[in-house]
Amino acid sequence: MSMSVGSGKGPKSDINITPYIDILLVLLIIFMVITPIRPLDLDIKVPQAADPSLEGVVDPNVIVVSIGESARIAINNEETTISQLGGKLQEIYSKRANKNMFVSASAKLPYSDVVRVIDIAKGAGVGDIGLLTEEIQ
Repeated sequence: MSMSVGSGKGPKSDINITPYIDILLVLLIIFMVITPIRPLDLDIKVPQAADPSLEGVVDPNVIVVSIGESARIAINNEETTISQLGGKLQEIYSKRANKNMFVSASAKLPYSDVVRVIDIAKGAGVGDIGLLTEEIQ
């Protein structure tokens, strides 16, 4: 009995890729199942349309600081001065859990006047400050 070289009876030297394909298919199925479950959207708050029957009604919990063209300041239509603004806001917000405030200013005012009012409000303990704009017809 003589052995010939390359008779094919020796060990195989190629890689068996069947287990790798099985693992790959299992991973593909897992990712296909998990991907739609993840939330892909952001949570946002969409503004709701105002009820026309409540057009002129002002919520007493909402504080609006108005700045007129001649730098006249009012807190919910109650006139005040820039020097008294900080004290009045501290008095209002010291008793409140809701620390939100809105600023309504004339478009003709310099930007620095509005920033000064916002700075005084932050110093008085106001949390979030929203800017009100005029409605564009």
